[in-house]
Amino acid sequence: MKCILLGSGTSTGVPRIGEDWGECDPNEPKNRRTRVSILLESDEGRRLLVDTSTDLRQQLLANGIDAIDAVFWTHDHADHCHGIDDLRVLRYGRGGPIPGYASAVTADRLRRRFDYVFAGQHGYPTIVSLEALDRLRLCAGFAVEWCQMPHGPAVSTGFRFESGGKSVAYATDFSEIRAEMVDVFADVDLLVTDCLRRDPHPTHAHLGMALELAERCRARRTVLTHLDKSMDYATISGEVPTGVAVGYDGMEIVL
Repeated sequence: MKCILLGSGTSTGVPRIGEDWGECDPNEPKNRRTRVSILLESDEGRRLLVDTSTDLRQQLLANGIDAIDAVFWTHDHADHCHGIDDLRVLRYGRGGPIPGYASAVTADRLRRRFDYVFAGQHGYPTIVSLEALDRLRLCAGFAVEWCQMPHGPAVSTGFRFESGGKSVAYATDFSEIRAEMVDVFADVDLLVTDCLRRDPHPTHAHLGMALELAERCRARRTVLTHLDKSMDYATISGEVPTGVAVGYDGMEIVL
């Protein structure tokens, strides 16, 4: 299985508008970060997209992605779903809508905000057939597990995907480690985790919390994502322990 980090940045990206790089070296290409999302690809070539970030079109073009088998959403915050219209092109040539999945709460909010995507409009076909996760356990050949994670006053869905005997956990936008998260992510081959900054934050994991999750889950490999402008790639790479890597846009991890 292969995991591609389509985007690795926080909600404002790096740099922020105005060429605000913060502590990030502007001469290091891995510090240029679009909004977070990942794509998983099985050995059979089946692809799952997690989140439709604000920068989805740019990400799909940069990584040569022209087809997916399903899309999952972690939650409905703008940086995770407002690129949803770019799924229209991925709908072309399909016999039906793209299968989509989210928690019941997230699905309801997406339907109200983007009704035309899920119901068609003015003669245009439905782009995504959205369903609540409920008892979903298999999608496009991937085994799927999930849990709800605290995200400040909101919640975000954490996912575990398995294919070909390998496993990837995706835990972005969480602010507390719960026992259910540790259970779902236990002994995962790759953990891609929220890591906004070094200092604690009310709605996101900081570096210490991200490393704690990796340790408690006994993750074999860990990649940090959702990084803000204080997280310089080279600097943080020199601080993290063996088995932990700083994520960057376009990063590919083959398991």
